Amino acid sequence: MSLRIRIPKRITRGPSTYRDAVVRTVVAVIIISVTVLLAVFAYYYVRFERIVDRRMRGPIFASAAKIYALPKTVTLGEPIEPKEIAAALRHAGYSEKGRGGDSPIGTFQISKDGILIAPGPESYHAPGEAAIHVQDGKVDRIAAASNPNLAAYELEPQLVTALFDAQERSKRQLVKYEDIPKTMVEAVLAIEDRRFFQHGGVNYLRLLEAAWIDLRQGRHEQGGSTITMQVSRGFFLSPQKTIKRKLEEMLISIELEQRFSKKQIFELYANQVYMGQRGSFTISGFAEAARSYFNKDLQSVSLSEAALLAGLIQHPNYLSPYRHPERALERRNLVLDSMVETRAISRPDAEKAKAAALKLAPPNVEASDAPYFVDLIKDTLVNRFKENELNEQAMRIYTTLDPDLQRAAAQAVDDGLKVVDAKITKLRTRRVKVGKGKKAKYETKVLPGPQAQVALVAMDPHSGKVLALVGGRNYGTSQLNHAIAKRPTGSIFKPFVYAAAVNTALAGGNVLTPVSMIDDQPSTFTYGDQIYEPRNYKDEYHGQVTARYALALSMNNATVKLAEMVGYDKVADLARAAGINSVKATPAMALGAYDATPLDMASAYTIFANGGVKISPTLVTTVRNSQGQVLANFQPERKPVLDPRVSYVMTNLMEGVLNFGTAYGVRTAGFKAPAAGKTGSSHDGWFAGYTSNLLCIVWVGYDDYSDIRLSGADTAAPIWTSFMKRAVELPEYHDTEPFQQPAGVVDVQLDKVTNALATPTCQETYTAAFVAGTEPKETCDQALGDHRGILSRILGIGNHPLPPAPPGTVLKPVTAPKPGTPAPIAGAPAGQQIPGQQAQPGEDSKKKKGVLGKIVGIFKEDKPPDQPQSPPPQ
Repeated sequence: MSLRIRIPKRITRGPSTYRDAVVRTVVAVIIISVTVLLAVFAYYYVRFERIVDRRMRGPIFASAAKIYALPKTVTLGEPIEPKEIAAALRHAGYSEKGRGGDSPIGTFQISKDGILIAPGPESYHAPGEAAIHVQDGKVDRIAAASNPNLAAYELEPQLVTALFDAQERSKRQLVKYEDIPKTMVEAVLAIEDRRFFQHGGVNYLRLLEAAWIDLRQGRHEQGGSTITMQVSRGFFLSPQKTIKRKLEEMLISIELEQRFSKKQIFELYANQVYMGQRGSFTISGFAEAARSYFNKDLQSVSLSEAALLAGLIQHPNYLSPYRHPERALERRNLVLDSMVETRAISRPDAEKAKAAALKLAPPNVEASDAPYFVDLIKDTLVNRFKENELNEQAMRIYTTLDPDLQRAAAQAVDDGLKVVDAKITKLRTRRVKVGKGKKAKYETKVLPGPQAQVALVAMDPHSGKVLALVGGRNYGTSQLNHAIAKRPTGSIFKPFVYAAAVNTALAGGNVLTPVSMIDDQPSTFTYGDQIYEPRNYKDEYHGQVTARYALALSMNNATVKLAEMVGYDKVADLARAAGINSVKATPAMALGAYDATPLDMASAYTIFANGGVKISPTLVTTVRNSQGQVLANFQPERKPVLDPRVSYVMTNLMEGVLNFGTAYGVRTAGFKAPAAGKTGSSHDGWFAGYTSNLLCIVWVGYDDYSDIRLSGADTAAPIWTSFMKRAVELPEYHDTEPFQQPAGVVDVQLDKVTNALATPTCQETYTAAFVAGTEPKETCDQALGDHRGILSRILGIGNHPLPPAPPGTVLKPVTAPKPGTPAPIAGAPAGQQIPGQQAQPGEDSKKKKGVLGKIVGIFKEDKPPDQPQSPPPQ
């Protein structure tokens, strides 16, 4: 039996077989692709999980030391309302009792007749309630458990700023989600991510919409990022817009959503989001933005302000309300409309908020953040603490800064520099010939040159507390602190020469007094093998003048001559004792040729303003840890330098500088409080001045040490005046008093002609202070040497000795008075006035003499010196 096997020639495949193969291939590809994608996803998920772990391990945000201002003091009789006190307490972190949780810093409760204050465990003050009663708008009683009749009560210190990160120059204030106002949360969600509390970290529909818009426009402009994705980018990624970065954002967002609650993610966002620039600092987070833009705590922002902050998130610099207010308002209104759409607010509420005007904090960083002051604090603390130690332990640094006075200083500098800039521009303006021949034309051009810089230091002359400090015109462009930069002191050094002279009253030997006569003539001074030939302003010399007059008009030759009479070494010893350590005992010293900083000079001038006791500047009072425990206290150094009698006589002399000398512009500008001071000019402009409770030094000059070609009376004195006028309007500095005269000083009436004791026959008089026993003993009659007979005196017959000619080389009749002119200079002969001064109202410029008048010489023409065409000598 045989078998036959037929082998078919070909195998036929049907359509279903092909489909199965394709399906299997596609499935295989899908499985492989999904496997690869899952593997890639798993790889990146694990990778980013580790990144998130590292970034979120420990403190998410670097801790920062907080810097607090000097506590504001409420005093009996002060005009203030309870709501104003409440606002200050709220700004310092207190909460109102019964409205939400109690703040650990403290609570307050307003009543119909006052306010009850209860410091908390984290307060600067010890626990213990205090009640401030207000009646008719004034504080009438302050009571505490320890004392029912207090004269004053210190409120909680205000937070000035956080100590910034030295590398990133970023500033932020951390807040918890519970401390973010509901209005702020709703504003952000309405404009940035409406479905934040519903999606899982990625809003795919919004992402696809953004991708489609970008594809159509050919640009990467649409973000489509959720708040979670923005947190991912801000903490872990670069801001570069690429597909890879977007995918990484999504992966990290998913990771964050797995690890944190929605509230925690929003809290991260609220503390991390970029909100613009302030000077050279980056503003990070909503809390710092609220303080920077509105000078408010985040909890206190209004609906309109919350909408503005939410709107800034998109493009903080492009939408800056300072540079582009119209853009900021348009964006704010868009946020308000979005809040209506999300039903967060009603349409009437939105329209009311839209009508609200922008009420921004002053754009001047100096007015609120005091960055030069903060830099100086860091320098002060560097010997005791490391910067990272200050920040990591979140230390609290309590300073001497007065926020109101700092704002006054910043405004005065800002306004004053505009005037200085205008004067400099005028000096640099020239008529320049352009072209040749008949086609030549003249054009007005402003020559290039450096920009004027400035420093202002204000301190309490009795405690040494530095209350305000401005170190430059713009911290954003230059962080060089001119308040601690050494410059030649110019004529603000001269009071130390005169103080050494007055001090001879106590040292014995040749006694010099305010009316000692000094020769103001061109002179050559030698010191060792060196020759010094000082020159007066405009080469004007005045002959024999009193020391009082020489200081008032800042005469150079007379001052060097006085230093020579006293002894250069004695002047140098006094200056060094006052803290001006660079001086050398040379003739040039008398005119301020040696360097000192504005802060040095503020301390040095305390020997005049503080009864002869030098007090060192203090910027920090105490440093505490985050729990409020004291880590370090700071006290100023006190050093007796001058006898109080000499100090008072010098103050009296420097009052003359303002009342009839080179700083008389201070008075014509409207500052009327009792004050003393001195103008100064070297290559720079200076003014040093003080009242009974405030001392201030102002410097203006160029960084390259070139000559500013303007006097201190033109540059620094107006800034000082503007600052002091603002200061005396504040309650703490309003009560300026006449300077207190110590025992051992006498005031005497002197004759203007002879500078001797006045009698009824010598009617032109002035008052001057002397160390008791050094005042003039001769009367004006005796000084005139008028020993003629009675008939001769009546008829004016015979020689009548006259005192030396007053300052000014050419005399002329008094002209008609001008409004606002100073009184005749004290210490100068009758009829003589400072350069540029006119006769007083009510005086006739010329008097006609009768026959008898011509014979007896009863009438004399008042002859002031020629009026200079530029400022008086400095």
